[in-house]
Amino acid sequence: MGIMLKKPEHVAGSAAPAIIVGLFVAFGGVLFGYDTGTIGGILAMQYWRDLFSTGYINPDDNLKDVSPSQSSEIVSLLSAGTFFGALTAAPLGDSLGRRWGMIVSTGVFTLGVILQTAATAIPLFVAGRFFAGYGVGLISALIPLYQSETAPKWIRGAIVGCYQLAITIGLLIAAIVNNSTKDRQDTGCYRIPVAVQFAWAIILVVGMLILPETPRFYIKQGENERAARSLSRLRRLEMDHPALVEELAEIQANHEYELSLGTSTYIECFRPPLLKRLATGCLLQALQQLTGVNFIFYYGTQFFKNSGISNPFTTTVITNVVNVVSTFPGLYLIEKWGRRPLLLLGAVGMFVCQMIVASVGTALPDSQVANKVLIAFVCVYIYFFASSWGPIAWVVTGEIFPLKSRAKCLSMTTATNWLLNWAIAYATPYLVNPGKGNANLGAKVFFVWGGFCLICAFFVWSLIYETKGLSLEQVDELYAKCSKAWQSKGFRPTISFQEVKELGGASRHASLADIEADVGRKKSVAHVGESEKPYEV
Repeated sequence: MGIMLKKPEHVAGSAAPAIIVGLFVAFGGVLFGYDTGTIGGILAMQYWRDLFSTGYINPDDNLKDVSPSQSSEIVSLLSAGTFFGALTAAPLGDSLGRRWGMIVSTGVFTLGVILQTAATAIPLFVAGRFFAGYGVGLISALIPLYQSETAPKWIRGAIVGCYQLAITIGLLIAAIVNNSTKDRQDTGCYRIPVAVQFAWAIILVVGMLILPETPRFYIKQGENERAARSLSRLRRLEMDHPALVEELAEIQANHEYELSLGTSTYIECFRPPLLKRLATGCLLQALQQLTGVNFIFYYGTQFFKNSGISNPFTTTVITNVVNVVSTFPGLYLIEKWGRRPLLLLGAVGMFVCQMIVASVGTALPDSQVANKVLIAFVCVYIYFFASSWGPIAWVVTGEIFPLKSRAKCLSMTTATNWLLNWAIAYATPYLVNPGKGNANLGAKVFFVWGGFCLICAFFVWSLIYETKGLSLEQVDELYAKCSKAWQSKGFRPTISFQEVKELGGASRHASLADIEADVGRKKSVAHVGESEKPYEV
């Protein structure tokens, strides 16, 4: 196995169109990351604090500010919007399509940006946060769905992982813009960072008007000819090319097989065999948030300031640079090492860093040396997160569900991510800050995140299947045949859903292994029958 990621020699056509499409669609992550990243800096801007304060005086500096409850409301309303947006993504993506779904989502996001830009008081600003969040929630479910359904299997993980890379770039740009406007003594200090998001929306919509719909969506709709045209653009092959015809036929046969096992309703998602996959996806997204990463990016500026660090804005920029740079090793290793080992390494690495930060920050709260150690190990922690749990959570949830219910299940896993995102954003000020009614944990909060990182390692070992190098249809075969996640690394696909369809092997009550054996027997009988035919003279 070489160092570089290369297209397998036996794969026909070109992977370039699908890779370019997947990378462009990942740009939607900039909306997600930038909108998430701006709020932490805006909350720390003195002009914004004066303008939006309703009379509360911050005991840390005796200056006007929004209260902890108002801060929680402002930060968490984005996550509340994203939760409902993610749940709405399934009906939108299944009715309008993945492509038009993203275009509509961007329109909703833009409405939220307009309201935030116009706001001079908390109510309108909060309303803008909700609508921007609703749009981001829609986009955050539809982008991995689109990427998974268009990417070649040999590089799908890296392409979907680029969504997380775009999120980190958005966070970094937000930190830079906030740092540039924080000292302005007019509404431009927060309006400029917010209004920059119009540019991201325009770029995404213009691109999506040009890009193709996913072939798997067309198969789901029964539009086989349009599916062939779409796949032809993505693989740069003629519509009648044998490789394209075979790939399309396998997608269609797999979809028909899955439908033969049951319907694609929401209730069906909560029944075996889909329940195991749904639980895996939801727990993966929940634990991604419970590692505490968004504590750094939502409240990092304020936390570093309260810890005695002299330039918290600069520190936030540094952590965001680390976040972006660290994502690149993950995009490479996800296809070289696979999903399971990278997630395990990330969980253990994050646990160690969290314990060090919590211990040093608690034992030496006023030490300058301790502050440097705190920043250093926060950066190392971000490295482990950005190279593992950051991108892989989106990759795994984008590839483990069958076509018939992929949009529904993916929307629910994404909504789980946002639900925990909201809960952490809302609870963090009460957990960390001093004052009446607050837990005043300070650096001790990292003990909490570290405990969850330990749970992450056990979760990966017991429930995450290795899906590297498998097509989305072969992932269905993996879950049907392999009952234990830790045995999945040795799995090799052996069945063709086209043969199941052609030889009539599908049965609602039979296992895939039984169906494969039945297909094998029918092929043997057919072969014997052919061999016993008399030769014509």
